[in-house]
Amino acid sequence: MLGRREQVALLVLAAVVIFGLGYKYAVLRVPDKIPLVQKDAAAGEEEAGEVVVHVAGAVSKPGLYRLPRGARIDDALREAQPLAEADLDALNLAALLEDQQKVFVPLKAAAQGAGPLPAGGTAPPGTAANPFASPQAGGRININTADAATLDQLPGIGPSLAARIIQYRQENGPFASVEDLVNVPGIGEKKLADLRDRVTVH
Repeated sequence: MLGRREQVALLVLAAVVIFGLGYKYAVLRVPDKIPLVQKDAAAGEEEAGEVVVHVAGAVSKPGLYRLPRGARIDDALREAQPLAEADLDALNLAALLEDQQKVFVPLKAAAQGAGPLPAGGTAPPGTAANPFASPQAGGRININTADAATLDQLPGIGPSLAARIIQYRQENGPFASVEDLVNVPGIGEKKLADLRDRVTVH
């Protein structure tokens, strides 16, 4: 029969063996997790490789564009090809693009307020033809091209609402229909009913 000293020595030895096996198991398990972390990092780098932006407004080719991350607004406009009447000074061409960003290119003030073309069909010297339409077509005011002074002539539209209409089309692009006026803060269904026969989008 083992004495007390031998029993204590055996218990200590068993504890050392168990600890050693546990440590070895833990060390062997660590490398299994490393490839997973590396894979996730690689996926993140791949997703960060490009941005998708929406270019609209006074450009020849509006739409979605995929560009390398780090590209600038100027790079997107080179793809979309701004019109001659585009007001590029209204944009910060050096600004970095962000994923899901919308870049709206406004018209120059002269083009927004251009009147109807003369009978010859060409713009008078020193003015730019508006690619969308004239401010007034068939007696109606074109809400996509009229300047603030022209919009102010409409019933119930003062300087404040006229400025909001211009701001809306600069931020969201031309109105698709007259009914879209209700999206402008301050214009409800009642005011739209008063404007419907007086305005156009063409």
